[in-house]
Amino acid sequence: MSRFTIATRESRLALWQAEHVKSLLAQHGHDVSLLGMTTKGDQILDRSLSKVGGKGLFVKELETALEQGRADLAVHSLKDVPMDLPPGFELACVMEREDPRDAFVSPKFDSVEALPQEAVVGTSSLRRVVLLRAFRPDLRIEPLRGNLDTRLRKLDEGGYDAIVLAAAGLKRLGLAQRIRRVFEPAQMLPAAGQGALGIEVRSGRPDVVQALSPLVHRTTWMAVEAERAVSRALGGSCSMPLAAHATLEGEVLRLDAAWGDPDQPGQLVRAKASGTVGSLEEAAALGAEAAARLRAGGAH
Repeated sequence: MSRFTIATRESRLALWQAEHVKSLLAQHGHDVSLLGMTTKGDQILDRSLSKVGGKGLFVKELETALEQGRADLAVHSLKDVPMDLPPGFELACVMEREDPRDAFVSPKFDSVEALPQEAVVGTSSLRRVVLLRAFRPDLRIEPLRGNLDTRLRKLDEGGYDAIVLAAAGLKRLGLAQRIRRVFEPAQMLPAAGQGALGIEVRSGRPDVVQALSPLVHRTTWMAVEAERAVSRALGGSCSMPLAAHATLEGEVLRLDAAWGDPDQPGQLVRAKASGTVGSLEEAAALGAEAAARLRAGGAH
C-alpha cells in the first residue's frame, strides 16, 4: 500500500474533486490524505484573471507543495492549468470528462434568448464575453469572480439577471437544478479542457504515475490534448478569448475552435480540423492545425 498526499484548493468544488480522486485511489488500495491550500487566484477577487496573471494563479501554490515534498499530486480543473507546465512538473493523468458545456443560470429567465434588452449577465471569462456578444451584442456583461457558491449568491442577491458557469461544476456539487439551459457547443464553444480533471505530479515520480494509471481516460485525454494545443500554439492564457472543443469517436478526432477580439464585439474567427489520431502527439498536431487556421483568419 502506498501513502499519498493530494494538494488541493479549499473551495467546495476543488475539495469535491480532490475527494473524488482520493476515493478512487483508495479503491485501488492506496492510503490518501488531503492538503488544503488557498491560492492567489482565490484571494484576488476584485479583478478579472486576465488582468492579474491568468491561469497559473490557481496552480502555483499547489506546485510549491509538490516541490517541497508536502504533497505527491495536485488535482486541478484542467481549464485552470497553464498550457505549459514549469520544468520539473508533468500532467500524469487526465480523468473522464464531465459535461464540458457552459450553463445559463438565472432565477427569472429560462434562456439567453429570453433576456430583455440590455440585461446584465455576469462572467469574467473573456471567452464567454466574446461569444455572448456575438449573438447578443445588447447585453451588459459585468465581471463576476469568486468560487461557485459566491457567484450563485451574487446572482441570488440581484446583482445580475443571469450568469454563465461551467455545467460540470454545478453537476459535481449536486446543483444541476440551478441550470436553466445548457449552451450547445455550436452556440457557446467551451474552453479548452473544460469539464476535465487533470492531475499534476513532480517529474521523476513513477510510483505516483503508476498509481494514477487506472484513473486515466484515454478518450478525454486525446480530446483535451488537441484543445490545449490550439491554445498553446496561440500563446493561450486567460487574456486570450479562445475556445476549443474536441470529440473523439473511434480514432477520429473532430475539433472546433473560435477566437474573438475583445475590442471588436461580434467579430469571431472560427476553425475546424479533423483526422485520425492514435497518440497524444497526433492529437496535439491537429490542435496546431486548427490554430494555424484561426491565425490565417485573423486571430492574434
